[in-house]
Amino acid sequence: MCGINKQLLHWCCIATLTGGLLACSSDPTADLEEYVAKVKSQQTSKIDPLPEFKPYESFTYSAVDLREPFTEPTVSRPQPGGCKDCLVDNGIKPDFDRPTEPLEEFPLDSLRMVGTLEKNDQNWALINDTDGTIHRVQPGNYAGQNHGKITRVTEFEVELTEIVPDGIGGWLERQASIAISE
Repeated sequence: MCGINKQLLHWCCIATLTGGLLACSSDPTADLEEYVAKVKSQQTSKIDPLPEFKPYESFTYSAVDLREPFTEPTVSRPQPGGCKDCLVDNGIKPDFDRPTEPLEEFPLDSLRMVGTLEKNDQNWALINDTDGTIHRVQPGNYAGQNHGKITRVTEFEVELTEIVPDGIGGWLERQASIAISE
């Protein structure tokens, strides 16, 4: 009897374990399917579409018979005597030996005329620089970065003659002014 009980006990254990395994393995993906359904039911945020870019249009420089745009022009002006390869010296050039004045540090368009003074029949202009300093100038003083010599001071403007490079090794005079600012 003892042998039968052991055998019966053995078969009961096997049946119990098999039943437990069958109960667990009825649907092994049920929790995964439940999670996927939960995630799909949540609201999703809208993602903006990628912007559309215009295609790059290339440009071909096809003016091979013209001067390249990034090289300095080579123009010679004939001398009155007929020398074709000689540059004309018109006598205009800045005086590099004179001491520079304070207003020559600033571009001319950054200077502002803020008023005038008159003393002993001499007109003086009041010029404000970008640092906020006011300078008193008269004809003969210099201003701007192009060797601008003040030629005349009126109630409404300061007139200057600038000396600028002409692009071919010489210098040109150019008229400029600083008007009074309101």
